[in-house]
Amino acid sequence: MRNLSGKTVIVTGGGGGIGGATCRRFAEEGAKVAVFDMNMEAAQKVADAIRAAGGTAQAFPCDITDRAAVDAAVAGAEAALGPVAVLVNNAGWDIFKPFTKTVPAEWDKLIAINLTGALHMHHAVLPGMVARGGGRIVNIASDAARGGSSGEAVYAACKGGLVALSKTLAREHARHNITVNVVCPGPTDTALLAGFAEGAANPEKLMDAFKKAIPLGRLGQPEDLAGAIVFFGSDDSAFITGQVVSVSGGLTMHG
Repeated sequence: MRNLSGKTVIVTGGGGGIGGATCRRFAEEGAKVAVFDMNMEAAQKVADAIRAAGGTAQAFPCDITDRAAVDAAVAGAEAALGPVAVLVNNAGWDIFKPFTKTVPAEWDKLIAINLTGALHMHHAVLPGMVARGGGRIVNIASDAARGGSSGEAVYAACKGGLVALSKTLAREHARHNITVNVVCPGPTDTALLAGFAEGAANPEKLMDAFKKAIPLGRLGQPEDLAGAIVFFGSDDSAFITGQVVSVSGGLTMHG
C-alpha cells in the first residue's frame, strides 16, 4: 500500500480479533501502530508481536467512552510515535436480544461504545489532521447498519449512525485532504461474534446458518478485513471518500 511507511496509525480495539489483524497489517506496511484498547494485556500482546516481527508498535490503555481518557491516549501516542496520520475506529460491543427484551442501561452501553466512543476519537484527532493538511479515517461499522439484523436493534442503530457520521465528516473535511470511509464486516470469527452467538437459543445452529447464508461458504476471518481497512488508510484510496464497503463473503451485495 502506498505511503504508509513511517506514518502513525491509531487502531481502537486493537487488542481484539479484527483490531489485532489490522494493527499487524499496518505494521507490515511500515506504519507505526498505536494499539488502543481497554484490555492492556491484549493490546500489549499485539504490540509485542509486531515488535518481535521487526515492526513499530506501542500499546495504550484507552476507554473510548471517556473523553479525558481518549485525549490522554491520543496525546501519549503522538508523543511516542508522532502525529496521527490514520485513525481506525474499530472498537465495538454487542448483545443479542430482541429489542423489547433489552433495557435502557444496555442501550446506554451500546451507544457509548459503538457511537459516542467514535465521536470522541474523531473529535480528538481531526483538529490535528486539519492543521497538518491531511489524514485518513476508517470507521468499522457493520452490515447490520445496511440491512438490519434481528436481535441487534440498538447496535444496528449505532452503526447506522456511524455510517451517516462518516459521510458527513467526509464532506466537511474533503477540503482538508482528509478522507473518511467505512468498512462493514459481515459475520467474522471473533470473540465479539462468539459472545453474540451465546445470546441465541441455539448458538451452533446460528453459526451454521451464518455459514450457509454466505455465498463464499465460510465465516470471515479477521485477516479478511485488514486488507480493506489498510487500503482505506493508504494513499491507494486517496480519491475515495464517504464510501461504504461490505467485507462479508457476499452476504450483502449493496450497489
